Amino acid sequence: MTALVIVFWASVGLLLYAQAGYALLLAVLGRLRRPRSPVPSPAQLPSVSVVVAAYAEADVIARRVRNLREQEYPRELLEVIVACDGSPDETAERARVAGADVVLELDRGGKIRAQDAGVDRAAGEIVAFSDANAVWEPGALRRLVAPFADRRVGYVCGDVRFVNERGTNQEGLYWRYEMALRVLESRLRSVTGGNGAIYATRREAYLVVDPIMGHDLSFPFNMVKRGWLAVYAPDARATEKMVPTIEGEFARKRRMMSHTWPIVLRGGMLSPRGYDPLYALMIVSHRVLRYATPFLHVIVLATSIALIGQGWVYVVAVVLQLALLAAALLAGVLRARPLLIARYYVLTTASLAAGLWDWLRRGTQAGWEPAEGTR
Repeated sequence: MTALVIVFWASVGLLLYAQAGYALLLAVLGRLRRPRSPVPSPAQLPSVSVVVAAYAEADVIARRVRNLREQEYPRELLEVIVACDGSPDETAERARVAGADVVLELDRGGKIRAQDAGVDRAAGEIVAFSDANAVWEPGALRRLVAPFADRRVGYVCGDVRFVNERGTNQEGLYWRYEMALRVLESRLRSVTGGNGAIYATRREAYLVVDPIMGHDLSFPFNMVKRGWLAVYAPDARATEKMVPTIEGEFARKRRMMSHTWPIVLRGGMLSPRGYDPLYALMIVSHRVLRYATPFLHVIVLATSIALIGQGWVYVVAVVLQLALLAAALLAGVLRARPLLIARYYVLTTASLAAGLWDWLRRGTQAGWEPAEGTR
């Protein structure tokens, strides 16, 4: 067996494992391992501060504050903090009028530093976070904080559903799969990633991270390294408006990946210190291999082309990959669902590599702009 053959089959195997095999492995392990003890009902609800970092969110901030005020949670135990990150519009004024308890008007420093400032001001035992364009179900906060009745839990993320009234984006399909993986990870050990729409930490467990490294990815594995559990509460539900088009989703994910690669490569994710074997396997499977998929695709294509003539399987591999690319191109003209899914997969996979290129070429800025079409 030649080196090219070994590389081809190894890359194919890693791709299949990253995209589907990992989910099957989690399902099998979930049947073999005894799950964690059920979360006890809290004897008393904790006090909660909800921090909303906002930049240029005048159009949606009042709705966000009202939605938090309407949560089925005792008023005396809930504090709403809006941390305005140098907003150039009327975000701060509209947040006050809508009933925010605290409105911070900060110099532009990026989302993470705005969240840090909100936590510094927070009075709650639990600090929850939300995007300015998110909408929580009425019972979401109560369900989000329920797992903290287990003293081992330091981080909880809820369930976000992306809505898209029109457009071509297929993010909802991917996200449902991602949430299914999160359920399995949480039952077995801890989640490997969160989301910005709805999550919370114990005040004592909160981490101050590099301002270019978002909480979604940096919090869960760092919590585990420090001895906490990072869990998923699927019944704590929120919705957000997704980017309307696949091309817009590519741009959004490209920007996100320029923040993700610093976490992976220099933020401690690859360091095994603090991981048990199961969680280390989860990190490699769900994060490292997932982010490596564009490079694995290139390797598979290159080796299969080089191996044409040594077996029909390599011809099939080339044809399948070219068919995927052709389907993605055709989706720009024919809006059939299978073609749109192919385009979504190709562009979002490419965004992983594009984000790395952006970070290596020009670094990553801490500040952010609301994604077009999501407000």
